Amino acid sequence: MRVLIEVANRARQHAHAPYSRYRVGSALLAESGNVYSGVNVENASYGLAICSERTAYVKAISEGERDFIAIAVVTDNGGSPCGACRQFMSEFGLDTIVIQADARGHYTLTTVGALLPDAFTPDKLAKRR
Repeated sequence: MRVLIEVANRARQHAHAPYSRYRVGSALLAESGNVYSGVNVENASYGLAICSERTAYVKAISEGERDFIAIAVVTDNGGSPCGACRQFMSEFGLDTIVIQADARGHYTLTTVGALLPDAFTPDKLAKRR
């Protein structure tokens, strides 16, 4: 847990957040044991920004990962993943542990499912007859 928080906190330094100045770093632990970091990357066209959580997931998925154990998300104040990230993460497992930490290392634990109750998941797209 502490290692993920440290990786995410180090990653924050690479965030591109010139508009909000809210730097976010993530560290995603895959079942393979590999850790993928991510940062938020803002854009002058605000809607084109990407959050650190989705950056980490996209990096992992592009390397063939599909199963995840935990993700650490570090901000100055221990902020929670946004709604879009919660939905994105739910695609890959409601039981994934979410570690929300501040820059000093204080943290709370939850799961994707707890952050997004009644999530819209792939099983909701089951074919109807």
